[in-house]
Amino acid sequence: MSKIYFTVTNDLTYDQRMIRICTSLSEAGFDIALIGRKTNKSVALNSMPFYQKRLYCFFQKGKFFYIEYNIRLFLYLFFKKMNGICAIDLDTILPCLWISYLKKIPRVYDAHELFCEMKEIATRPKIYSFWKKIEKYSVPKFKNAYTVNKPIADEFKKNYCIDFEIIRSISLYRAPSAVAKEKFILYQGAVNEGRSFETLIPAMQQVDCPLIICGDGNFMQQAKDLVNQYGLANKITFKGMLAPADLKKLTDKSYIGITLFEKDSKSNYFSLANRFFDYIHSGTPQICVNYPVYKELNNKYDIGILINDLKPETIENVLNELLTNEGKWKSLNDNCKKAAPELSWQNEEKKLIAFYNSIFG
Repeated sequence: MSKIYFTVTNDLTYDQRMIRICTSLSEAGFDIALIGRKTNKSVALNSMPFYQKRLYCFFQKGKFFYIEYNIRLFLYLFFKKMNGICAIDLDTILPCLWISYLKKIPRVYDAHELFCEMKEIATRPKIYSFWKKIEKYSVPKFKNAYTVNKPIADEFKKNYCIDFEIIRSISLYRAPSAVAKEKFILYQGAVNEGRSFETLIPAMQQVDCPLIICGDGNFMQQAKDLVNQYGLANKITFKGMLAPADLKKLTDKSYIGITLFEKDSKSNYFSLANRFFDYIHSGTPQICVNYPVYKELNNKYDIGILINDLKPETIENVLNELLTNEGKWKSLNDNCKKAAPELSWQNEEKKLIAFYNSIFG
């Protein structure tokens, strides 16, 4: 049985994507270990069919966190026996690369996004230069790699001449929930720069419906300040990080989902967000940006309304249309239910398992 270590920088409790990946590989016969971080707010880990370990760092954010975490991760991995190692995104790639050299084992790169093109990195020249150097040094050395869609795979192919497999991050299909819908709007995911909170929040002034925001990130304080600035504390609620099961229950009840990204970030423009599929699996019509991958999927399944700009009045108009046009909402709701069995992790995991079998046998 092949022992494979996976590495992330986030808290394992809330990482639904890695829980799916590690569970599928464990059930396929691999011995999986997932390594992440422990924060001051971390709760007890749930039991999983794979090993979990969280590393605590004195520094909780910024460059010193990344330096400390990478050192701790390297030292932890150095003393472990393994047959392979997988770096999830660029922020854990160096320890995985060096460990694979030292132990002479296969290495895999899992790129969930174009890391250097995220707004919080791409708009800061020194930080961008730092991460780009790591990318140019490391990524060409990973011949086994996968990502979530073709545009991102094409970018890596163009830049590094590496063929990335495409394994989408899609929700596990379950029988449709019988829970009744409630009239509230849901945003779930990272509360980060580039997610259009600057226009979503003011748009809510003219929308007669609550907005619930689930998640945390580098734009949380600014988002809360915007809510106070526009006097929307009675309409917009911040739930913070929710356990996957609790988030699923809330999503099942939601009436409209939000998937918005600013266009000036290449990572956002070529994204395929987990929440896009989470809304579909909960039968929740969504407001989504009209970017290539979302457009392709919506043209096929018609599960939401795509918008061409992120102006407050555009968001406001579309939200109000879905809230008042019951026929349109019901049509999208029905289409979500039809699309969910096909757009399922049960289908994607077959590609994941075949990928790892091709490396580890």
